[in-house]
Amino acid sequence: MRKVLRFILIFVLILLVASWAIPVAYGQTNGDTKPAGVSVEAAPIANAPAVSFIGNAIGGVTAGDLFYINSTSSPIDMSVDLYITNSDELIHHLRYLILKVAVYVEGIDGQWQPITSMDGMVVPDTYITLKNSPVTFILPGTARYKVAIESGSYYCLPFHSNSGEIAPQFYLNVEPI
Repeated sequence: MRKVLRFILIFVLILLVASWAIPVAYGQTNGDTKPAGVSVEAAPIANAPAVSFIGNAIGGVTAGDLFYINSTSSPIDMSVDLYITNSDELIHHLRYLILKVAVYVEGIDGQWQPITSMDGMVVPDTYITLKNSPVTFILPGTARYKVAIESGSYYCLPFHSNSGEIAPQFYLNVEPI
């Protein structure tokens, strides 16, 4: 009986350690999905959001950058769509994933500021989940932007021994309007 309990305890500890530090996201860009004069770049892994998915636990997401958009050479307004491309895989590991998406514009002083609407009001909070992908932003040209995750939360289902790494994968599409 003791050996069985010891085996179960060791097995549970191994599962917890294996699921500890998994990156939350990585970005991908496609050079064909942008108007002329606009460049899109995925944020470096060091700047990406982070999370530790732990089996059968609720947790939070640390803020980080996903993409940088440089439209300083283009006066054309653009529609920016952010997708989670692997929801079909994540749904097997997460009961829910809610991420607060923010878009910042680079000011004259080089500091990032939240984008505002035409009347000067800050854009309302926008959330992307496993069910409501994509989220869309309309951005004016001739500026530099960053798309970031400000915060988030998740509920992780119990891990299975063959789960491997799980992390949302993001795709950004930029179209002229």
